[in-house]
Amino acid sequence: MVTRIVKMSFSKEHASLFLEIFNEHREQIRATEGCTYLELWHTEEESSTLFFTHSKWENEAHLNNYRHSDIFKIVWPKTKALFNAPPQAWTVNSLITLP
Repeated sequence: MVTRIVKMSFSKEHASLFLEIFNEHREQIRATEGCTYLELWHTEEESSTLFFTHSKWENEAHLNNYRHSDIFKIVWPKTKALFNAPPQAWTVNSLITLP
């Protein structure tokens, strides 16, 4: 199991458009083979335009398959055009899980 966290920053006028894109495609992303979890995070400040996606994948091959999928080719260019700073992404593995 791998976890993918992507940090994205938008200008105020583009934040709501990003939410529309995410909401339109979230079920398709979540239904991608190997995706076991998908969540969108937002910082506490109401006016913040900083978002994070948090997803879990059965393995890195499934994550890479998604990154080369038709849905990614639709969502990523639309999202990328809205950034006001370069996105940051981390693929991480759990070291310790508490019950």
